[in-house]
Amino acid sequence: MIDIAVRDIIKEYEVGEPVLNGLTFQVDTGERVGILGRNGSGKTTLFRILTGQEHADSGDVIIAPGKRLGLISQIPVYPVGFTVEDVLRTSFDHLKAMEEEMAALSEQLSGGDKDLLARYDRLQVAFETGGGYETETRLEKVCSGLGIEKAFREKFFADLSGGEKTRINLARLILVDTEILLLDEPTNHLDLNATVWLEEYIKTYKGTVLIISHDRYFLDRTIDRVIEVRDGKAEFYSGNYSFYAVEKEKRYLEQLRQYQKEQAELKRLSDTVRSMHEHNTELLHKRAFSIEKRMAKMAGTARPTKVKKMNAKFGTAEFHADDLLEIKNLEKAFGPQKLFDDVTLRVEDGDRIALLGDNGTGKSTLLKIILGEELQDGGTVKQGGTVKTGYLPQQVKFQDPSLTLFDTMLAEANCTAQQARDRLGTFQFQGEDVFKTVSVLSGGEQSRLRLCILMDEKVNFLILDEPTNHLDLESREWIENAVEDYEGTLLFVSHDRYFIDRFATRIWTLEGGKVSDFKGDYTAYQAMRERMKTLAPPPKKEEKVKKEKPKRTGGTKQLKKELAAAEKRMEKLDQLMEELNARKEEAASDYQKLQELMDQETAYTEEYDSLMEKWEELSTAIEAEEG
Repeated sequence: MIDIAVRDIIKEYEVGEPVLNGLTFQVDTGERVGILGRNGSGKTTLFRILTGQEHADSGDVIIAPGKRLGLISQIPVYPVGFTVEDVLRTSFDHLKAMEEEMAALSEQLSGGDKDLLARYDRLQVAFETGGGYETETRLEKVCSGLGIEKAFREKFFADLSGGEKTRINLARLILVDTEILLLDEPTNHLDLNATVWLEEYIKTYKGTVLIISHDRYFLDRTIDRVIEVRDGKAEFYSGNYSFYAVEKEKRYLEQLRQYQKEQAELKRLSDTVRSMHEHNTELLHKRAFSIEKRMAKMAGTARPTKVKKMNAKFGTAEFHADDLLEIKNLEKAFGPQKLFDDVTLRVEDGDRIALLGDNGTGKSTLLKIILGEELQDGGTVKQGGTVKTGYLPQQVKFQDPSLTLFDTMLAEANCTAQQARDRLGTFQFQGEDVFKTVSVLSGGEQSRLRLCILMDEKVNFLILDEPTNHLDLESREWIENAVEDYEGTLLFVSHDRYFIDRFATRIWTLEGGKVSDFKGDYTAYQAMRERMKTLAPPPKKEEKVKKEKPKRTGGTKQLKKELAAAEKRMEKLDQLMEELNARKEEAASDYQKLQELMDQETAYTEEYDSLMEKWEELSTAIEAEEG
């Protein structure tokens, strides 16, 4: 069954320059499809058209009838004062509506109306099938997987950063359980643990998934087909990202071979035609004209093109740094929240260190303290006198975003006009692009411009905070090649496992306010973590506390008195539970009240179970006394 059909879609923002130009494809139910292409190729535009946020200039988009479609990057507007918890619970609005209708119907069922009873039964089946009795379990499972803690859920949604909103919206859509899920760069705002959790979720997801991503590890583990948007049209590859990368190169080489073969044949025919015309006979002229017609048909094939790769390199200082970096007893807190304490580390010349940890643990703060941009609460950070540091922050900022790229280079890179032109060209900012203002650049383009300024500096200590975020696949490969050639010391934060695996020779892990130091690559680090899980003792089973037999303070008479008191309280609890069930039905549409009643029910149940154990022990003791 076809879930999505796209036919001859054309979309242009500037006349004569279509972003999508006859895009055509279809996606079957249950497929996991990666939508790939360079930044600006129209991938996000396609998603916005699929969700109805934008309209194509021409062509058709058909979504299977009745299928719900959710886009992660599309963040709805919520009422003022909505907390994260409120936003997450909007996922259950349809279930809540069913519950309210069921509550209303239950009050009318005493009349014996068969139609009402049938309606109630249908609602109850739909409620149960839709997971109405499992909402709390699902909510806690998703929040745990994506690292959304209880305290965070109390924050106002409007106060969150863009990345935090994206994460909450991802959780909301997973809870809604849409049949078609569109993910636009979902791993950009997830840490490693949350990314791994999302991979596992997609593997077991029963619906259809379309993913825009530049995370190669993530794509390899989640997709089984690639649609590449190129020159406004779709090219198809059956397989994951690794298959796509190999197959794309094969296709290019085959197209190039065919083109070269055709060009050689055209040259041969051209020489033949010239020779025929030179003989100047009517018969040879006719034959030459016939060959020229053949040549005209052959000449329509264009030379296959490949994206021009950037070849800029990080400038490396001619000298190495002694006593590069030493951290002793470092601590940092923001108000009552302690990020880390007693951190003691030493960086050696030539180290390539990956700093890992969940979002919010303080990785970027640690980098800023090392750079002197943030003050620590205690401890020392000491850099060698010959250290020259280069830094690429996670959130790229410029002194004056209203300046053009060209003027920004002159202002921040301390270079001549010709040097600014040359360096911008090396980073694929060419022609009129250099006169765009920085404020209109995409996140990936801003990262490229910051790198353009940074990479000419002569540094021996390079610090990168999420260097591949927002970059397309070609740009990621380029920065990886640049890092490969860099000969100085490297410290980086990244959630890109491909990048970590390629460069880290040492791993710092920030967990629970402490930094552990592992000397080895990412593969060895993962193996160590798995080994530690295996060697860790299993959680201790809770031992039942042996209850002492009732002391014979007053003989059988006292035991019987205690037994009667227990029976009386158990009868009272039975009565209270009946009343509680009635109140729960009345509060079915009031979540807060219902939660309070459920908590009370748990307390009653625990007390009842405890009394039952005591009742059994007292009964046994009485029998022993009278026996």
